[in-house]
Amino acid sequence: MSSPGDHPLRAVIGGHCNPARITRLASEGASPEAPQAVRRDRFVAASPGYVGAMDITEVILHQHMEQRRMFAMLEEWPRDDTEGLSALWTRLAILLETHAEGEERYFYPELLHRGEGGGDADDVEEETEDAVKDHNKIRDAVRRVGDAQVGSDGWWEAVTDANVENSDHMAEEERQDLTDFRLHADLALRHDLAVKFLRFEAMTAARGIEPVDKDPEEWIEEHQGS
Repeated sequence: MSSPGDHPLRAVIGGHCNPARITRLASEGASPEAPQAVRRDRFVAASPGYVGAMDITEVILHQHMEQRRMFAMLEEWPRDDTEGLSALWTRLAILLETHAEGEERYFYPELLHRGEGGGDADDVEEETEDAVKDHNKIRDAVRRVGDAQVGSDGWWEAVTDANVENSDHMAEEERQDLTDFRLHADLALRHDLAVKFLRFEAMTAARGIEPVDKDPEEWIEEHQGS
């Protein structure tokens, strides 16, 4: 029986999980004449499940799954446990706002400068402006949850509205924005943005941040010129 150290992928990954090396190799064009080690490193860099480096598009996608999971937990939570519902919602609300603010600080400015419009978006300005509008709609629903009595009909209605707005936003973001950025941003930039994004979230996760709506058109104008 083989030990964890004898895993068959060990020879593939080996000592090649160096972000700088991976970025360099991934930017080179593949050719049949490429040495085996070079082709192997390109395979690792291109693998969706690659764990050796952080990527802002993968971080955002992972957090989308976490948000979906937490909404599902709320739906299955005992309705009479208002203390538990309140605690779970508070945790989710913090994640929703820090995630949105982190995207507006780090991801969307870079997308605006590099993207061309992914999926069914007309252009990068449209997909970015839509995202800022969506964040405002999510913030509005989150505020209405906070204004209602936990566990009441009004509270659940606002939670459902937040779920709908967030689900619509995530689907569009995954189809347009993340696709666009993967096509036009290199691995080194995606790694650097992931570090900044996760650092911001870690610094604000305990108490959250004050939600602030953004004017989409003003946001675009401000970041196009920066």
